[in-house]
Amino acid sequence: MQDKITVVYYEDNSSLREGIAFLIQSAPGLQLLATFSNCDTVRTDMEELKPDVVLMDIDLPGINGIEAVGIVKAASPKTQVMMLTVFDNEEKIFQAIRNGASGYLLKNTSPNEIIDSIFDVYRGGSPMTANVARKVLQYFQHQPKTQKTDYNLSEREQEILKGLVSGYSYKLIANEYFISIDTVRSHIRHIYDKLHVNSKTEAVLKAINEGLV
Repeated sequence: MQDKITVVYYEDNSSLREGIAFLIQSAPGLQLLATFSNCDTVRTDMEELKPDVVLMDIDLPGINGIEAVGIVKAASPKTQVMMLTVFDNEEKIFQAIRNGASGYLLKNTSPNEIIDSIFDVYRGGSPMTANVARKVLQYFQHQPKTQKTDYNLSEREQEILKGLVSGYSYKLIANEYFISIDTVRSHIRHIYDKLHVNSKTEAVLKAINEGLV
């Protein structure tokens, strides 16, 4: 079991970047591998560093943060991406989620909540600032139910997907069905493949929208 959760941070505001970097470095259980002011080398960064968690701004010079999420997930699929941005409009929220982001925080989030959210996203959660989460829920509440598609999920995969929708952690799902966490992760990878999604958040939203559980 690894000692610390490794983190990489992309932010072009030097003052904020230094402040969050200090916050992460001061937090027991976290290890800051690197910070970057842009995403020009994001693919190489991921291939070399393979962090557990990436904190990602959106409004970056060159490759923006939303584009970069997809690059991160392609280069290092196990890395969890959490947006840390000023943008709370629906378009950017859903673009980030579709590209594979597992969490979405606004920059006015308290330091303690940012740290807690890093642990949460690493453990399989999908932390979101409250008003962002509300917009996600409102969006799906007002969407017409799409025709249910048969994704050929096995009974166990359906059980695990239901657990994800209920907000269960990987450990809780493992305990519920008397299987190992590695087995849970394997099932979840298969679920992602069958649903054609890249993250837990996207899988949960699809399951809710299409009535899969």
